Amino acid sequence: MMKYYSDEQILISITLILCGFGIIVMYSASSMYAMNNFGNHMFFLIQQLKWLSIGMLLMLITSKINYQLIKKYAYQILFFSWIIMILGYFFKGDNPAARWLIVGGRSWLTTSDLGRLSLIIFTAFFIDKNKKSIQNWKFIITKYIPFLGISLLLILFQPDTSTTITISIIILLMLFISSMNLNFLLYVSSIGLIGLIIKIITTPHAINRIINWNDIQKIQSLNAFGTGGIFGSGLGDSIIKNGYLPQSHTDFILPIIGEELGFIGILLIFLLFCFFYYRGLKIMQNAPDLFSMLLCLGIILSIIIYFLINAAYSVGLAPTTGLPMPFISYGGSHTIFTLISIGILINVCNKGNAGINKSYLGASYEL
Repeated sequence: MMKYYSDEQILISITLILCGFGIIVMYSASSMYAMNNFGNHMFFLIQQLKWLSIGMLLMLITSKINYQLIKKYAYQILFFSWIIMILGYFFKGDNPAARWLIVGGRSWLTTSDLGRLSLIIFTAFFIDKNKKSIQNWKFIITKYIPFLGISLLLILFQPDTSTTITISIIILLMLFISSMNLNFLLYVSSIGLIGLIIKIITTPHAINRIINWNDIQKIQSLNAFGTGGIFGSGLGDSIIKNGYLPQSHTDFILPIIGEELGFIGILLIFLLFCFFYYRGLKIMQNAPDLFSMLLCLGIILSIIIYFLINAAYSVGLAPTTGLPMPFISYGGSHTIFTLISIGILINVCNKGNAGINKSYLGASYEL
C-alpha cells in the first residue's frame, strides 16, 4: 500500500534536504579559506550550524503560532523593520554600508532580510483588508505606496540596490496576481525604474558592476563550471575555491557545486528548488483565506527569485548582485529568515481548509 505524505511533511523534508546539502557544500567551499584566515577549517561550518539551529527553532515556533497573529500585527512588524533598518545606518561599524546591524563589533543581521519579510506580510495584509478597493489607484497611492516607498528607500540608500530591485519584483508580482490594475502597476514600475537608474548612475560601485559585467569573478565562475563537466571533480576537490574565486562560500557557491559535483550536482539543486516551488504552490492553493494565500505567494516568490538571481549572475547572465542562494549560501540572517518563512508556510499548511471556495489567483475568493 502506498503511504500518503502530507504537504507539511513533504515541505519539511525538502527544507531539511536543502539545508543538509547546503551545509555539506558550504563546508567544502569554505574550509580552505577558514583555515587560512582563522586557523580552523570548521570555522564557517560551526557558525552556520549555530544559525541553522536558531533558524530551525524559530521555524518550529512560527509553524505553531497562529498566522492570524502575523496578520493582526502587520503594521507593527513593518514599523519594527523600519526601526531596525534605521539603526543599521548608525550601528554599522567600520563598514560604510548600512546593510548590517553591527553591535559590539559583531554583525547581528542583514537588515533588509527583516525588511523583505515584513513587506511581504504587510502587502498580503493590505490586499486582504482592502480587496474591494484594490482597483482604485488613488486609494493605493495614498494608503499603500507610502509604506512600500519607505521600506524600499531605506534599503536602497543602505546602499543595497540589488536587494531593492529584487524585493520590488516580489511585491509587484504579488500586486499583479491580486488583480491590481496593470496600467497602474506599469506606471509605478516606470517611475521606480527611473529612480533606480538615477541611483545606479550616481553610485560608483553599482555602475561599475554593470560596466564590468563579466569581471574576474565571472570568468573564474565559468571556469569552475567548465572544469566540473558532467560528474565533477569530486566533493572537496575544487581548485577554484583556493583563492581564485572570492566569496565562494557565499555569493558564488554554485560554481563550487558545479566544479565538485558537476552538471549532476547543479541539476539536483534545480530539481530540489523546482520541487519546493511546486509544493509551495500546493500549499498556497489550499490556503484558508486570501491573506494566507498571498503570504505564501510572497514567501515562495522570495525564495525562488533569490535562487534564480544567484544562479543567473553565477553563469554571467546578470551583473553580480551579492544575493545569497537560499538554504545553501553561508550567512546568518538570510538563513534564519528563510527558515522563519518556511515555518509560516507550514503554519498555513496546517490551517488549510479545502471547504472554502478560493482561487490561488486571488480574484475569486469568497470569504
